[in-house]
Amino acid sequence: MILIITILFSLLYLFQINKMTYALCESKEIPEEKQQKIYTTVNVLVTILIVSFYVEILLQV
Repeated sequence: MILIITILFSLLYLFQINKMTYALCESKEIPEEKQQKIYTTVNVLVTILIVSFYVEILLQV
């Protein structure tokens, strides 16, 4: 049950972070070549955050 909740939360959170990253790239007028690197970095960091959150919750239960 906690796995399903974590996955749903993770998808929504990742989608929201990507929307905010897109808004940042648009407002700062970042070139297309650099945008892919920014998206990759942000998504990897958020994924690490989500996995560490899941592991912490799993160890507490």
